[in-house]
Amino acid sequence: MARPRKVTYNLKEKLEKLQDAGLTPPKQEGVNPASDEQPLLTLNERIRDILQLVRQPTENSYDMTYLVMYDIEDNRVRTHIAKYLLSKGCIRIQKSVYMARTHQKVFTEINDTLKDVQAAYDNHDSILLVPIQSSTVSSMKIIGKDIQVQSLIDPPNTLFY
Repeated sequence: MARPRKVTYNLKEKLEKLQDAGLTPPKQEGVNPASDEQPLLTLNERIRDILQLVRQPTENSYDMTYLVMYDIEDNRVRTHIAKYLLSKGCIRIQKSVYMARTHQKVFTEINDTLKDVQAAYDNHDSILLVPIQSSTVSSMKIIGKDIQVQSLIDPPNTLFY
């Protein structure tokens, strides 16, 4: 007998299937909510990715840079959204913060998909999509680590003679 064809689902359909199957886990006390997510890259690797994203030349006027941030309680929903954002070309900056530079159509598609996901199940979650300018990123400051973002974005000129 032939193997059944593999069906691919979009993010909303995956979450609906999980919900219909009753696989949305109950809240558990003392459980780390981010334990099922993939580990973050090192800080230097994340900064390198951000700088590469910001410094790449704009291909057309419809490209935009933006942040996606979320506060999602359910581990499975959060994991699916994280994988979805990575598949759309977003770069993970922190566990729940992503940065991307894509065409406006991709931004709209991500926005619409995340709205559908938000409406698909009963929750108290929040998701923010914030368009930003490259100049805003260049003035960004990082608190908590000894890193001078300005020197990474605009390295000082040194004259040797």
